Amino acid sequence: MSTKSTRKVEKSERDTLRTEYRREDLGQGVRGKYSKRFAGGTNLVLLSPDVARAFPDSESVNEALRGLLHIAERSAKPAPANQSRRG
Repeated sequence: MSTKSTRKVEKSERDTLRTEYRREDLGQGVRGKYSKRFAGGTNLVLLSPDVARAFPDSESVNEALRGLLHIAERSAKPAPANQSRRG
């Protein structure tokens, strides 16, 4: 049996600090304190809506980009000398 209440909470009720907490106990806070650390460990990109529809998750995006890299690597290699075209 769950002890969580399933009733809807009004926005004004959600935005208030619980009585067991006092604002002065929480400290001043620093905006963006961890932003550099977060940015250094992530590589987030924003997809256009049409692209996001075609690639709904990171796995599909990575698979498509790996395929593109494979094609680019193959096309960048020069053809072997014995298979050169004669025109």
